[in-house]
Amino acid sequence: LLNIVLFGFFQEATTMAVPSVVGHEGVVRKTQFPRLVIPLSIVFTSLFNLGLNLIVAFIFIVAFGVPPAWTWLLTFVVILLLFIFTTAISMLVSALYPRFRDIGIIWTVLSTALFYATPVLYPPSAINSHTLRTIIALNPLAPIMELAQRWVIDPRLPAPGSAALGGPGHLLIAIAIYVGVCIAGVWVFAREAPRIAEEL
Repeated sequence: LLNIVLFGFFQEATTMAVPSVVGHEGVVRKTQFPRLVIPLSIVFTSLFNLGLNLIVAFIFIVAFGVPPAWTWLLTFVVILLLFIFTTAISMLVSALYPRFRDIGIIWTVLSTALFYATPVLYPPSAINSHTLRTIIALNPLAPIMELAQRWVIDPRLPAPGSAALGGPGHLLIAIAIYVGVCIAGVWVFAREAPRIAEEL
């Protein structure tokens, strides 16, 4: 439930961000303002929804017998990492959509595939295939979900980078992908933002 709530924030924000700039076409054409405000407003709205959903999730967690611990405070680190990655993806897809309208369909399919490629409904240890476990370990969202499970649900679960989750090499690659996507999101948005009005 915790992971579904966290991934739901990512999926909701990025999916709604895809057509966000085009949806405000009239404002974008007539006024000069930072275009970044549009996708950011979507992400912050989804972040507010995440906060409400987390309250419900933590009520269920306590009701199912998980005792509160100081590591629950580290949930803010998980949310921050997820927020940064979500913002980067939102910037990327919202900047590309005015020029490439197929991004809407492509991202819907990709985000659904990413849901199943992220340990949301299952622990990584449940995957028997070494190749599939390696692919999932390279997913930049996987360590975030694993940290959430370890810090909130069960501190005995393996940490990201442990041998059970692919080893430190896979974690470093996942971090590199995370950083690369964030840089790409900022770069593409900065490059496309001045031309967005022309593309609409």
